[in-house]
Amino acid sequence: MDRLTSMQIFVRVVEKGGFSAAAEEARISPTMVGKHVRQLEEQLGVRLLNRTTRRQSLTEIGQLYFERCKQALLEIEAADASVKQMQLLPRGVLRVTAPATFGGQMLTAVIRSYLERYPDVELDLSLNDRVVDLVEEGFEVALRIGPLPDSSLIARPLQPYRSMVCASPEYLARRGTPLTPQQLAQHNCMSFVHGSRYDLWQFSCEGVLQEIEVHGNFRANNGLALRTAALQGIGIIMQPEALLRDDVAAGRLQCLLPCYALAHRPMHIVVASNRKMTPKLKSFIEFVVAHFGRDAPPFTTAA
Repeated sequence: MDRLTSMQIFVRVVEKGGFSAAAEEARISPTMVGKHVRQLEEQLGVRLLNRTTRRQSLTEIGQLYFERCKQALLEIEAADASVKQMQLLPRGVLRVTAPATFGGQMLTAVIRSYLERYPDVELDLSLNDRVVDLVEEGFEVALRIGPLPDSSLIARPLQPYRSMVCASPEYLARRGTPLTPQQLAQHNCMSFVHGSRYDLWQFSCEGVLQEIEVHGNFRANNGLALRTAALQGIGIIMQPEALLRDDVAAGRLQCLLPCYALAHRPMHIVVASNRKMTPKLKSFIEFVVAHFGRDAPPFTTAA
């Protein structure tokens, strides 16, 4: 017989005042109630109840065991209730991974709204430009930029990740302004290091794709570092619009080659196919899609 069931039956016997009343409530026979109590006594090696033909009473050790059983059963009920509550409302720790620039700039800018809406969720955000293994590293959801290889991931498409080419007015005054992608060969172009061919910048004009090999004396694996370098007048960068838009509007950076379209990279929010869609995970995906999905307004930075 199950130990937990026997404890529940024992507590019923004490609270109801007898085997018959406990049996009626549990919808089992008085004989079965007796078996549960005897099993507990045999397992513990003590007598829990003093039984006579008319009544039963708790022994001293039985009284102690009764109180502990009641407390244990209440804890189990509370644990069950908390699990059921978590299945209804978003709560608990949600581990998210995202690319450094998008996560640090655009995603973090709107996280406050999510946490205000779901105050029982703790969001653990890891910013990393490498491809993270969701299952191996324990992340529930990831944002990915670039084409998705065939995998077991479930993906929701978001807005394309749009970039722009910029440099500071001080750099352009010193080195001149390139008017075509080919003229970038005469400039200090600072690349984002991600993959083997970080030195190829793609442009299109009237539907014709051009790949330009660029060179420079500074490169980084972080968009904010490249932005800072551009603001210092070191060279030209190609980085996300959302990262550079405020600097362009303020005149700290100048947008270059406006007649040429830059190749935009796809972006998705992904989860492992075997991941259970908990309320916290479902609410976060819906939140991200509402803010950055294909039908959402263009990316903006928070004021």
